Amino acid sequence: MIVAAGQFAVTPDWRTNAQTCVALMAQAASQQASLLVLPEALLARDDNDPHLSVKSAQRLDGGFLTLLCEESRRNTLTTVLTVHLPSTEGRAFNTLVVLRGGKVIAQYAKLHLYDAFNIQESARVDAGDDVAPLIDIDGIKVGLMTCYDLRFPELAMKLALDGAQLLVLPAAWVRGPLKEQHWATLLSARALDTTCYVVAAGECGNKNIGQSRVVDPQGVTLAAAAEAPALIVAEISEERVAQTREMLPVLRNRRFAVPRLL
Repeated sequence: MIVAAGQFAVTPDWRTNAQTCVALMAQAASQQASLLVLPEALLARDDNDPHLSVKSAQRLDGGFLTLLCEESRRNTLTTVLTVHLPSTEGRAFNTLVVLRGGKVIAQYAKLHLYDAFNIQESARVDAGDDVAPLIDIDGIKVGLMTCYDLRFPELAMKLALDGAQLLVLPAAWVRGPLKEQHWATLLSARALDTTCYVVAAGECGNKNIGQSRVVDPQGVTLAAAAEAPALIVAEISEERVAQTREMLPVLRNRRFAVPRLL
């Protein structure tokens, strides 16, 4: 199966961002990708207004996802991204959505809000309450995570124990001292913890690092982007997961249960 991750710098205008997403979807489909992962919080972003994406929150039937669903109808691609959906007055859920065949086939409200490194996502965003069910893409079981979730191995392990062979991660990984090292290390660690593939898309721009990656179940980076807009593509296989789990049966060898989530 061919997988892709696309990254770009989100602008303050949701229409511009939607057209960029549509272009990346078409490009991934033209390369026979079955899965495309796009970054986090794609509605709007402004370096001078950290809350613009929440202020711009749209419903699932809003203009942004309507445009993406129109493109989704043209191919068999499964597209994963996150947007802000309205919750209560002035607040939103940071919601991962999965598009296929012109419809939203799954959604997941981010569990772990980014209250770290002098940023407080929870000031305007409500946390989700549920681990997302796995989705199936060409017979491969896929677990859904978003950005800061990467720092919490229990979630990745829960998804793997539920049967995930691949983990997807839309992200907007904020720049800062050692943050690029954290990103690379954690992506490989979650792949090795779970013996899953990881497909992570990072927003680029002035405040975020980009650096989208596809990592295999043994922690090997198969494809990677730098800081500029890009689409990366890699081929993955169920056989690689099975072979890794035979050689490295960490899911079977575990002595501790995953703590109850939520």
